[in-house]
Amino acid sequence: MSKPASKKAKPAPATPTADPLAKYARLEAFCKKLWSDVYPETPTNLHADITARVWARVKETWPMAKGAKVLDIGCGQGVALKHFAADGLDAIGIAIGEDVNICRAQGFDAVEMDLTFLEFPDESFDLVWCRHVLEHSIMPFFTLAEIFRVLKPGGVVYIEVPCPDTVAGHELNKNHYSVFGLRMLRDLIERSGFTDISHFDIGFQLKMGPDKYWGFIQRKPARG
Repeated sequence: MSKPASKKAKPAPATPTADPLAKYARLEAFCKKLWSDVYPETPTNLHADITARVWARVKETWPMAKGAKVLDIGCGQGVALKHFAADGLDAIGIAIGEDVNICRAQGFDAVEMDLTFLEFPDESFDLVWCRHVLEHSIMPFFTLAEIFRVLKPGGVVYIEVPCPDTVAGHELNKNHYSVFGLRMLRDLIERSGFTDISHFDIGFQLKMGPDKYWGFIQRKPARG
């Protein structure tokens, strides 16, 4: 008479970790791993020209007083920081890697910092410059919330992103994680609390064909 097959012991059920901060450590480690995707932002005539034009537009829309506090997220090698310095603004840039030292060598204030975690106090800046940054965020809604947090009431933010589905294939770039359609992006900006949102197209020609960026200017509501 054959013996009944022995039953396999059931594995113990998974239980939550006892450390409530472990999930944040995993997120930070994941973001730090992505630093290997970052490359130096060597200035080009195209981006220098667009930066000059859109900065003139931002100033015309919301003039900045001399000494205004500015945060340049993803400052590259100082293309926009030059304009802020020329206009007498008190600017600091954040970037990852060698771009930080290149900015410092030019006399600009720059620190190494991940855009996911803005290590500044609440309501620190009159202007946040966020040109070709949001597409590099793994959590763009949170990034927008952080920008909102560090802006003073009535402060202004400029956001510029590459458009999807152009000849350049921006959505396929190795370190582009969040390339949105226009309606989705505008809705995220609005849901983050910003008002007075204005949008414009930035079109230009590449050797391979036409390309386009979107620019957004908006404000954090003033108190009262």
